[in-house]
Amino acid sequence: MKTFSEFGLEPKVLRAITEMGFEESTPIQDKAIPVAMEGRDLIGQAQTGTGKTAAFGIPLINKIDIKEERIVALIMCPTRELAIQVAEEIEKLGRFKGIRSLPIYGGQDIVKQIRGLRKKPQIIIGTPGRLLDHINRKTIKLDDVQTVILDEADEMLDMGFMDDIQAILKLVPEERQTMLFSATMPINIQKLAQQFLRNPEHVSVIPKQVSAPLIDQSYIELHERQKFEALCRLIDMESPDLAIIFGRTKRRVDELAEALQKRGYTAEGLHGDLSQNQRDNVMRKFRDGSIDVLVATDVAARGLDVSGVTHVINFDLPQDPESYVHRIGRTGRAGKEGAAYTFVTPREIDHLHFIEKITRHRITRKPMPSLAEAIEGKQKVTAERVLEILQNDEHNEYKGLAISLLEQHDSVHLLAAALKLLTGDKKEIEIELTPEDPIRAKKRRPDVRSSGRRPSGPFGTAGGARRNDRPYDRDRGGYRGGGGGDRSRRDGGRDNRDTRGRSDNRDRGGYSRPSNRTNEETLV
Repeated sequence: MKTFSEFGLEPKVLRAITEMGFEESTPIQDKAIPVAMEGRDLIGQAQTGTGKTAAFGIPLINKIDIKEERIVALIMCPTRELAIQVAEEIEKLGRFKGIRSLPIYGGQDIVKQIRGLRKKPQIIIGTPGRLLDHINRKTIKLDDVQTVILDEADEMLDMGFMDDIQAILKLVPEERQTMLFSATMPINIQKLAQQFLRNPEHVSVIPKQVSAPLIDQSYIELHERQKFEALCRLIDMESPDLAIIFGRTKRRVDELAEALQKRGYTAEGLHGDLSQNQRDNVMRKFRDGSIDVLVATDVAARGLDVSGVTHVINFDLPQDPESYVHRIGRTGRAGKEGAAYTFVTPREIDHLHFIEKITRHRITRKPMPSLAEAIEGKQKVTAERVLEILQNDEHNEYKGLAISLLEQHDSVHLLAAALKLLTGDKKEIEIELTPEDPIRAKKRRPDVRSSGRRPSGPFGTAGGARRNDRPYDRDRGGYRGGGGGDRSRRDGGRDNRDTRGRSDNRDRGGYSRPSNRTNEETLV
């Protein structure tokens, strides 16, 4: 890999990269940055977590004239969470140069965004629905855009944003540089590239093995009623620095987060019913270590990029292989090892084997952690904390009391009592979670091309979203009838949609306009 000084970047951009802690470029950066700096169109095939934001962000920041007072670059993202993350990284990369950028997404006060636009940002990072909102209000004009970036294009198309993307791109001058980044290259992505990119260079860093080799993948076979005790023991035994626990439904996430809190763990939930402020607060706590366990639905966690996640625990087996890969991909990042555990009920074993077959990775079976292993794990962490204080010489003011206690008590008994106090008694509170129906293995056709919708990435399947045109309802654990569920479920959560009735985040509807498609708000 190259060092960033070899790319011929401006000193202020190099300084920002250095202060962000980047030393050598990642494979996607190594391939994409030179092409982007030449001003050529680009198709980058890379998974989340490979450094693709910097791959397009560095050349973009390097290229923009600081004196520019127009919107000259547009970055489109599928979800508000991703838009916020990309905006944060662009802000860091451009801070010494003085580049102005602004995230635009649904769920945030549009008046606040209009105020931000008055500061003349050079880069807009936005979701398609809210971008069109501003275009229709004439608060955003794209007449001067010189660079367009489509981030996670396959996700945007999978969420139904094709029409929006096409409408936006038709408003951008034809003389521009366009970069498209996608984890997969289904037919609809290829058509989009043919329509809007000019002789693009295709760079790919997709590994041959779908699942990351740095992630130790295991499963524990157990009954539904055993899951929570197994989770508590696993957390105690493994002592994760940061852990993400995946639940299948919003109800499951709420119940699980509350149950973990009752047992004394620092945990909070993340799902589509939370307001943007609530989501931001939870993520801030998780990133700064105020909480070390995040309980989330698939949709809420899509696009999350938090460094230092050591463990992913699938409390509920995911519906399809792609979701499994996305979930476990939250750990094992930036060359660090991670651990992924999956709880599987006996009736779900066939579905687990299906996931193994599609991801081409054997998932190791492990026994349910014993109570003794859980206690040993907690004691080990406490002992490490004591030794750390000892090594850092942070205990001098306690020496007098220690000498006094040692004169009265046996040293081994005294230290054991101190360790017991530090370890803390586990709160043995009875917990009862609402059971979730098991996921059954489904017979799938080897290749699905339905209604122009993409097969789910490298798996060649439709991702389990539909069967016989009936939407899957995770809250109910089955496929709904033609009516698509009761009205209260379909109509819920409109308060978080933007003013055009679109949803910029799959947490809040999943698709760009109301239709007869699955309303994923009921799912997560």
